[in-house]
Amino acid sequence: MSSTDFPYADRFPVHRALPERGTPREEVLAEVRQMATEEDAFWETGKCSGTMYSGDHEHYRFLTEAFGMFAHVNVLQRDMCPSATKMEGEIIAMALDLLHAEAVSEGTPCGLVTTGGSGSILHAMLAYREHAAARGRTDVNVVKPETGHPAFDKACHLLGIELRAVPVDPATTVVDPDRVAAAIDDRTVAIVGSACNYGYGTIDPIAALAGLAQERGVGMHVDGCLGGFILPFGEELGYDVPVFDFRLPGVTSISADTHKYGYAFKGSSTVLFRDTALRDAQYFHLPGWTGGKYMSPGIEGSRSGGLLAATWAAMVQLGREGYRTYAADIFDTAEAMKDVVRSYRELRILGSPTFCFSFTSDAFDIYHVADCMRGRGWRFNGQQYPNALHMAVTRPQTRPGVVDSFAVDLAEAVVYAMRKEAAGEQAFSGAIYGGVPGGMSPAAEEFIVSVMDGMLDTELSVPPGS
Repeated sequence: MSSTDFPYADRFPVHRALPERGTPREEVLAEVRQMATEEDAFWETGKCSGTMYSGDHEHYRFLTEAFGMFAHVNVLQRDMCPSATKMEGEIIAMALDLLHAEAVSEGTPCGLVTTGGSGSILHAMLAYREHAAARGRTDVNVVKPETGHPAFDKACHLLGIELRAVPVDPATTVVDPDRVAAAIDDRTVAIVGSACNYGYGTIDPIAALAGLAQERGVGMHVDGCLGGFILPFGEELGYDVPVFDFRLPGVTSISADTHKYGYAFKGSSTVLFRDTALRDAQYFHLPGWTGGKYMSPGIEGSRSGGLLAATWAAMVQLGREGYRTYAADIFDTAEAMKDVVRSYRELRILGSPTFCFSFTSDAFDIYHVADCMRGRGWRFNGQQYPNALHMAVTRPQTRPGVVDSFAVDLAEAVVYAMRKEAAGEQAFSGAIYGGVPGGMSPAAEEFIVSVMDGMLDTELSVPPGS
């Protein structure tokens, strides 16, 4: 971690212990406001890939008001807050409607509200494991494309499920169903497809995978964490979005994040199931506990009612028309940005992406482009195998002038990259998910651990006296 990771250390107090006397509310709010204002200024330029999906401060104020009314409420106590039952049930119902649960005739579609995409994937994997265990099947595995989100790897690691990663076609960046079929055996409980995958914005052949799942008698999870709340509207708008939802009989679960293109606050997602039998398998029961009969529908216990209220408010306030309007702007902007990239013979877009895309170069190290663009305020996510830059288009990029700035800055970046490559210089940037690309080797686990330690252990990271 560098000093730039702690820009407030010399401006505000560093608390290494609970202060003896509390700080006046006005001072606390002034400090928080200063940090928020400075950090918002970074993404308000529209130069940040993903991360800020709405970027509308009026929308955030609206959500904050709804959140504040229920922030103090624990939705575990439904007798005290029946509003949580209304809002959570309606969030699930609206998500099911968006993803065509009406097409299901052989089960009862249902869902859960979770804390994010990783939470939705974790609950789905838990459901498949427990559903199989109830039928005497243990030592199970799940098959995913190598481009499937690392949340699947994390979930399988935590749950003791073997994860089988299948290579994707380098030309298309999507998985070959035949390779998935070859990885399935009698211990497979589910296969995975992305709509769309985070890295490339491309959609796996979900229809073929769903047919394979039906044929082999296994579950099929569609990871729509990124695309679940925008691809349906892209389809309505006439973009080339293949069917990926419950209209396909083999699809048994879908994850879709409300805190991305659902424009809710962070910490909100949905995981939807084709039938209650699968969802209910992951419920936890402990009827013999001394504190009373205990049951939780998900892994979390206590939850703030604020997130349910804000998520529900976002969905109801925007409605299909609002989402469709935003989707049109985002798809149009993504196409314009992709056209800028395609105008350079030195650059190459990977696969056939949607609103989210990645590009690389066969002429130079693409991270030279990242270095140059970073100096002009752009924040891309770096990728590897091959090295590439990832751009998830969100509402901030739809603002006037952003695409023009992208065109001007990319032109300079290509010239810069050619010059650096000719000089044999190494790029500073590298592939780090969810952060500004920074120099590191792929094997530098110690560095990765130190970065995470630095985010959590302020006492160790900021020199005393700061």
